[in-house]
Amino acid sequence: MKHMRSRSIRLRPSSRLLCLLAAMPSLFFTASALAQDPQPAAAEAESTSFAAAFFISRGSIFGTAIIWFLLALSVFSVGLMGYMWLINRRTHILPEGLAERARQLVVAQQYRELLGLLSADVSYFGRVLSAALHESSHGFGSMLRALEQAADEYTTRRLRQIEILNVIGNVAPMIGLFGTVYGMILAFQSIVAAGGRPSPVDLAAGIGTALVTTFWGLIIAIPSVAVYALIRNNVDALTSEAMLEAQDLVNRFRPSQAGAPSTATPAAAAAPAPRLGRPASPPSAASSPGPNRPSA
Repeated sequence: MKHMRSRSIRLRPSSRLLCLLAAMPSLFFTASALAQDPQPAAAEAESTSFAAAFFISRGSIFGTAIIWFLLALSVFSVGLMGYMWLINRRTHILPEGLAERARQLVVAQQYRELLGLLSADVSYFGRVLSAALHESSHGFGSMLRALEQAADEYTTRRLRQIEILNVIGNVAPMIGLFGTVYGMILAFQSIVAAGGRPSPVDLAAGIGTALVTTFWGLIIAIPSVAVYALIRNNVDALTSEAMLEAQDLVNRFRPSQAGAPSTATPAAAAAPAPRLGRPASPPSAASSPGPNRPSA
């Protein structure tokens, strides 16, 4: 019997290794449960305080105000990024089909319909071309100058609007840095107040304020600067394309080399249509006064 008992408890090394590996998960979960059971409330409070640290600065109302100001600024920047992306799309700068329709009306010399089409359109291309056509009575040079001035004005206006994103992207890290300096001041004040032996909780409060404000400042700055660069490049590309299309249409009103009007110039008798710089026709030989010829 004794021999059988000793034989039954003897296991080969490979079997012992398999048993140990099978028991490791249960031992791990048991140890974790034993470690958490004595203080479940403390663990829950620790997780709650970690989440609240991103929104509340312990022991500092001013630090909490900085955090919530950065949160409000982040919400504003997200809304502004979406709005700027919507108003600077192709449909608001160079709508599909508008340039082709304007070209067809110019070739057909339907200037009244062209001006009506452009006056009803609020896109960048429509406003720039409309400004050039309204100066047609002063000649081709005035049309080009009006085109360039309108293009500069409307491009600058669009770039000035999206410049707010660049300002937010540069100011947000500085606000976060201000919170960092303020948090470090709190940390050093706690050291001084404790006589060089501060409580870890008091010391962590100031350091936490410093790190959280820096975190929110970077969260705001990185997307704002990136989206600003993308929108600015998109505006530059689309406005350049619209400017080239408008300049191509205006060039159709350029007088020919010989002084005769171009084929796109409207007739002088079309009163409702804009005058587009038609030069005066030279007097004919039949109407020119000459010396009296004796009759045959």
